[in-house]
Amino acid sequence: MLAKLTKRPSVGRCAVTGAVGLVLLGAGLPAAADVPPDLSRFYRQKVGWTACRGPDMPKDLQCGKVTVPLDYARPEAGTLDLALARYRATGPSRGSVLLNFGGPGGAGVTELALGRDDFIGLTEGYDVVSFDPRGVGRSSPVSCGDAAEKALEATGGGTTESDPQAVLGTLRETAAECAAHSGPVLPHIGTVNAARDLDVMRQALGDKKLNYLGFSYGTRLGAVYAAQFPGRVGRFVLDGVDTLTEPLAEQALAGAQGQQTALENFLTWCTRDIACPFGRDPRAARERVVRLVDSLDRDPVPADFGEEFSGQDLVGAIGQGLYSRDLWPSLERALALLLEDGDTRRVEAFGTGGVTLPVRNRNHGGLVNAEDVPLDNLPAALMAVNCADDPDRPSAGQVARDLARLRARFEKASPVFGRYRLTQTLMCYGRPEGTDFIREKVKDVDTPRMLLVGTRGDPATPYRWTVETAERLGSSAVVLDNRGEGHTGYGSSKCVRRKIEDFLLYGSLPRNGSSCGSEPDPQD
Repeated sequence: MLAKLTKRPSVGRCAVTGAVGLVLLGAGLPAAADVPPDLSRFYRQKVGWTACRGPDMPKDLQCGKVTVPLDYARPEAGTLDLALARYRATGPSRGSVLLNFGGPGGAGVTELALGRDDFIGLTEGYDVVSFDPRGVGRSSPVSCGDAAEKALEATGGGTTESDPQAVLGTLRETAAECAAHSGPVLPHIGTVNAARDLDVMRQALGDKKLNYLGFSYGTRLGAVYAAQFPGRVGRFVLDGVDTLTEPLAEQALAGAQGQQTALENFLTWCTRDIACPFGRDPRAARERVVRLVDSLDRDPVPADFGEEFSGQDLVGAIGQGLYSRDLWPSLERALALLLEDGDTRRVEAFGTGGVTLPVRNRNHGGLVNAEDVPLDNLPAALMAVNCADDPDRPSAGQVARDLARLRARFEKASPVFGRYRLTQTLMCYGRPEGTDFIREKVKDVDTPRMLLVGTRGDPATPYRWTVETAERLGSSAVVLDNRGEGHTGYGSSKCVRRKIEDFLLYGSLPRNGSSCGSEPDPQD
């Protein structure tokens, strides 16, 4: 899931229109045994940096791009441009540290712009770089149009149990609409290709080793890179560790349970405030949230661009706002505006971070303008990557037979988030089978030691995933146990931040199994 590290939601995509270029140089090619010879032109490029332009872009943020093959098996078949951004090192530089903020579907350029103060300390030793992965943000963004809304309607209501074949038909139509809106990048999206893109970036940035800080889904990306390119791993930190083995349905159930717990914690906090829009009793507040979601699903309210705002739109927005306690005051105010004035704009900002309508992706691999990124890019990319990474595709008979049972399991896990999470799982139906590389090959990596951070109260990536992934990666994994709350530790724990920065900047690793205690909530 997308790690929200800043203290405010992304209220709009920043227009990043800096003129960028590539300078092709002849030095620094990888050995022929590492990459096929026909990839050499991608490994010769260097990034041309210019100032980022946009209404809210920090003045010291620079923008650039790299070009990667659309299909690494057939690099002559087309290319993609990937958007990059960086803050220059302010001290003696070790090169670059590359950041991925999670999702999958998080646009790194925007997140790095908004999160400047969170990461500026790393510029003491690095150029701090992030990027929009393939299919995300300005890098050939995928979209499903309004197909996801149709899937939510089909999987959550009365047709689910009475006519599962109708649900299957809707899911097949949804997959076709996603393909039609997304263009040629969709068959080549996924973590295996994104990790290969990371290696092209590493070379284009001039680094012999990749130094990396990945949050949430970004930990999966980092682990896949370590399996593909173990000899090029530098200082690696994986914070909010994702699973490498659990089927998508089990991941979604764990996410629904974690988000339900986070919602209950938020409502307990909210009801201490006289201004809480759900009243002063936590139990009654939980019931009121369920009624609000059901009411908006029955009768959506008008939103921007002539669209409607449904209960499932609200669920997605609340889920984003629960990732960090720092966001809770803003989420409370946004929900108050919705309940008291019918104003959806503040709460919508949590769910999308965008300002444009879904559009068909007609670009041919170049960067799109920030204002042309589809409104549904984050959820569309999340589904595309997760489906590409998951080899399980139950048959139509299995889905029809298990649908009612699955719905009951998800609703039990969370009366608020269950339906939303179930739909995310089912939307892989009708798509091509995903890779088994992550389950089968990402294990026992022969790399320098890397730091894995798990947070006990994480609503999106349960702590047990940190332990399981560390065991799977083998002796290279060093676990830091963060006994706090929230999704990931770097943005919420001073102790975790210090240990991560000590490792990245100075190479000082904590002892395997050491911990950071919970810290006082500044809102209390």
